[in-house]
Amino acid sequence: MPRYVQLGDIPRKRHTQFRQPDGSLYAEQVFGTKGFSGIASILYHRHPPTEVAGFEAIGSARPASIPDQPLSHRHIRSYGMEAGGDPISGRTPLLFNDDVIISLCRPAEPMDYFYKNADGDDLIFVHEGNGRLETMFGTLGYGPGDYLIVPRGTIYRVVAGTPDTRMLVVEAPSAFEVPRRYRNEYGQLLEHAPYCERDIRIPESLNVSEEGVRFEVQIKARGRLTAYHYNYHPLDVVGWDGFVYPWALNIADFEPITGSIHQPPPTHQTFEAHNFVVCSFVPRMLDYHPNAVPVPYNHSNLESDELLYYVNDKFGSRKGIEIGSMTLHPSGLPHGPQPGAVEASLGAKRTEELAVMIDTFRPLNLTSAAVELEDTKYPFSWKK
Repeated sequence: MPRYVQLGDIPRKRHTQFRQPDGSLYAEQVFGTKGFSGIASILYHRHPPTEVAGFEAIGSARPASIPDQPLSHRHIRSYGMEAGGDPISGRTPLLFNDDVIISLCRPAEPMDYFYKNADGDDLIFVHEGNGRLETMFGTLGYGPGDYLIVPRGTIYRVVAGTPDTRMLVVEAPSAFEVPRRYRNEYGQLLEHAPYCERDIRIPESLNVSEEGVRFEVQIKARGRLTAYHYNYHPLDVVGWDGFVYPWALNIADFEPITGSIHQPPPTHQTFEAHNFVVCSFVPRMLDYHPNAVPVPYNHSNLESDELLYYVNDKFGSRKGIEIGSMTLHPSGLPHGPQPGAVEASLGAKRTEELAVMIDTFRPLNLTSAAVELEDTKYPFSWKK
């Protein structure tokens, strides 16, 4: 979220001497985007962030697609996916292209290391569970419905506070940004925006941690994982200021935009990134024209793939949808309400649906994990 934030102790002037209690200098780090022309933050470390004890390769972190898949509507029944791994190793990629990797995660183990995605930003949607996101910028508590935005290069750890955690993870080499049409020329959110600055949560506190133990940071870069080892705690920042930091927005704070007739999907847009958008479908009043048809009309995605992740099972235009279902409606095929859905919706005043939609402007590839979870009857669910 591009607004200025200051947390912890910093010197009055940047790039000047800032000393620790023992007289040594804190290590200043400029943490910026787009070289030195984008937004940036300045962090002050107790140890030089360049001081490394060792490193070794872990292996590839690139998802693999299933080749020669036919063009088809897809229903991925992900809720039954087995738990495994930790909040990073437990991520199971289901769909991807060069602009985005979409994974599900049901961690069964705690993280005993830290993580840095140097290939892009992470968006973590918390479907179930609560806990805290520990980062070099401070700690953010999280709970069901939270979108957690973690900028590229941030060292962090997800600490689950409940045994049952379920997360939708979206990784992108571009930043997740507030849509331009919601902001004025100064970056302030406008009155017609579906959320505002009061809804944004930022790190609450800095926790400069213990010394004298070797710590591991797994770094994802160039599609590979490398383990870096440090003789100091990687979350050693005593203060920072700037415009780059992790932040959170809860889907319940997204205020829906409604109308007298059915509103198109862009009214639900929450974030934008390069070649894809993220939208939030939330409980809301339905269309109020006396002859309105409240469910979506048939439409063709001529230039995009549409992926919906169902947080609940209240979607009126679909049948057979479960909590945790994912539907993929690819470019090249029309889709719309299934038989009986239009008639059943007439006169309805409200919907309780809750879902996250990702529209990509390049085709998505399926992984073997997605195919294993697929409901193969879904393409025929429009038959009367």
